[in-house]
Amino acid sequence: MTEPSVSLGQIELFSELSAKELKEVSRFLTRLNVPAGKELTVQGQVGREFMIVVEGRASVRRNGRLVANLGPGDFFGELAVIAGVPRTATVTAETPMVIEALNRREFTSLLDRSPKLARKILIGAVKRLHQIEDGIVR
Repeated sequence: MTEPSVSLGQIELFSELSAKELKEVSRFLTRLNVPAGKELTVQGQVGREFMIVVEGRASVRRNGRLVANLGPGDFFGELAVIAGVPRTATVTAETPMVIEALNRREFTSLLDRSPKLARKILIGAVKRLHQIEDGIVR
């Protein structure tokens, strides 16, 4: 792949975590290779995973309209996993991708273990909710 790969510590979401905390986080993650064209989330469906883009690019569409593009270091799926609400957008792999995924149980356990991470994710989720209300996903 031509996209640069990012390590966990380079992702803004995890930037304040210690080496020990990063190691703990990495134990929960499942690395997946995704082909171009695959829908990673579908607006309106139940969400069970939180995902981090390691390599590649994805598009984010809300009501069929392109609202954002994602690349290495970006994450998505936190709203559905935290609140148990339907997905707010459809995310499609535009190139072959490598993602790290956490299911709801792993995500909850991770938040319980790392208050710093929980705070950052929750702040990010609230900001994203405000952006959605304003018609902007990112």
